[in-house]
Amino acid sequence: MLTTGDIARVFRQLADTIGAARDELCRLDGVIGDADHGIAMADGFAAASRAIDVLPGEASLADQLNAAAKGFLNAVGASSGPLYATALMRAAKAAGARAEMPLTEAPMLIVAMAEGIRSRGKAEQGEKTMVDVWTPAAAAAEQGMASGLTLPEIMARIRDAATVGAESTKSMVATKGRSARLGARSLGHIDPGAASAAMVLNVIADDWGQRVKA
Repeated sequence: MLTTGDIARVFRQLADTIGAARDELCRLDGVIGDADHGIAMADGFAAASRAIDVLPGEASLADQLNAAAKGFLNAVGASSGPLYATALMRAAKAAGARAEMPLTEAPMLIVAMAEGIRSRGKAEQGEKTMVDVWTPAAAAAEQGMASGLTLPEIMARIRDAATVGAESTKSMVATKGRSARLGARSLGHIDPGAASAAMVLNVIADDWGQRVKA
């Protein structure tokens, strides 16, 4: 089962991982943006983790994810704030008001998050954004579930899709967000939002992929 304890642990890992990558994400953003993406993401996940940790013991999975959404949004006013807040609220709805869920359903949380990001950002694949990571990762989750793969197998495919998706943004011209003003000059650089999205999905995939009992 995927429990509230598991969710709290994953968010602590996300806060630690993104916090450690803050300067690298700012460096990537400095090439095609305002050099603050790492700060925003680190602040957002730190706030999301804290919001979960202060919840009462009887909190549900939905309570945790909604609290994380509110914490992230309150900490990050930039574009990534509403995007990740929407993603987490969609995941909360998918998880429901229960203290645990079968691990076989866990990939659907990633699908829900991806749909939240895509719909809130009004972006599609190929526009050099985090959607270029979340959309293929969600597709890998859905295909893996439909094929009856084990959770570790599904999570490995999600991780691979996220990594490839982030790398693919190098060959794209930005048409969304602040980097769009650079036009062809954005070619050859990984989108910082895609880079951080891959980090987020890698943390989740690594953690849940180690859970083999549903």
